[in-house]
Amino acid sequence: MAPEYYIGLMSGTSVDGVDAVLADLSSSPRSVAAAHVAFAPALRAALNALQASGADEIERGALAANALMDCCVEAVALVLARSRIDRSDVAAIGLHGQTVRHRPDLGFTTQLANPARLVEATGMTVVADFRSRDVAAGGQGAPLVPAFHAAAFAAHDRHRVVVNIGGIANVTDLPPEGPVRGFDTGPGNTLMDAWCERHTRTTFDRDGAWASTGRLQPGLLAVLERDPYFAAAPPKSTGRDHFNLAWLERHMQTPDRSASPADVQRTLLAFTARTIADAIAVWCTGADEVLICGGGASNPLLVAELQRALAPRTVMTTASLGVPVTEVEGLAFAWLAREALAGRAGNLPSVTGARGPRILGAIYHV
Repeated sequence: MAPEYYIGLMSGTSVDGVDAVLADLSSSPRSVAAAHVAFAPALRAALNALQASGADEIERGALAANALMDCCVEAVALVLARSRIDRSDVAAIGLHGQTVRHRPDLGFTTQLANPARLVEATGMTVVADFRSRDVAAGGQGAPLVPAFHAAAFAAHDRHRVVVNIGGIANVTDLPPEGPVRGFDTGPGNTLMDAWCERHTRTTFDRDGAWASTGRLQPGLLAVLERDPYFAAAPPKSTGRDHFNLAWLERHMQTPDRSASPADVQRTLLAFTARTIADAIAVWCTGADEVLICGGGASNPLLVAELQRALAPRTVMTTASLGVPVTEVEGLAFAWLAREALAGRAGNLPSVTGARGPRILGAIYHV
C-alpha cells in the first residue's frame, strides 16, 4: 500500500511550543518523524497575554500569529529532514493554531494562526481552523481528538478510555459497542504549570518533583472540586478562560490558606488526577483499560496518582501501543487534515453536541 503522508502541528494550552508529527495514514496511523520547537520567552508571553482582553489586541494577535507560524515552519523543516521525505510527497499540513479564547457558550472559539503565511513558507497545502464549523453547528468545538482516538485505539474486545492530559485534560470513551463519547474533564497541567512558574520561575514541574515535596491539602481540594463544571453533564469543554490562576486564588480563601506553595502544587496534582478519575467513573461506566497520553503522561507522580484513583482498571500510556505520548495530538491533526481533503466529517456529534457531522477545517491550497 502506498504511503499517505500528512503533517500535524499542535500547539496546546500549555503554551510551551509546537509539536510536529509527520504521519503515514495509509493504514493504521503511524508516526514517521516528530519534532518539538519551543516558544521563545517573548512569544510565550505574548500568547499568554492574549488569553485576556488588553490594548491593541488585533495587532498583537496578528504579530504573535506570524511568529507562531515561523515556529511551525521550523517544525515542518525538522520532521521533513528527520524522515528524509520530500515535501512534495506530503499531501497537507493539519494546523491547530494556538487557542486564545474558547467560548462556545457565546458561539465562538479562536485559534490564533496565519495559514496563508505557512502555505507560502512551506509550499504545502494547509488545513486550519478545525473547531469553528462544529461551534457554528451548535457544538463545543472540543474535544476533536476522540474521532482520531476511535480510529487509532478502539478495540472490539475491551472497553478503553483514552485520557489526554495537556493544559486541559479530556477523555474519550471507546466502548466495544455503542457511540464514542468524549469531553474535557477540567484542568490537566495548566494550573500546575502556572503555579509552578509563579513560585519557581520554571515553566513546569518536571516529573512532579516539586509537588512531591508538598502535602495534600484536603480542604483546598474539596473546594476546588465543587466548581460547577465538574457536575455538568457532557457534552462540555473548557479552557484557560475558566481555569486559571485568578480562579485558583478565588478558591484559596479556605482553611488551607496557610498552605505552602509546594502543598498547593501537590493538591493541584491530586485535583487533576481525581477529576479525571471521577469523570471516568461517572461517564465511562464499564471501562476496564485506560490509555494516557499528552504531556501529563510524562509526569510519574501524576500517573501514579491516576493509577491509584482508577484502580482496579488497567492504566498505561499510549506508548504501550506504539504511539508516543507526545505525538498523539499531532497525529490527530494530520488525520483531521486528511478527512477534510477527502470531504469526510471530522467531528463526532455524540462528543461535541453539534447538530450533525461536519467537515472540519478551511483548506489553503498550495
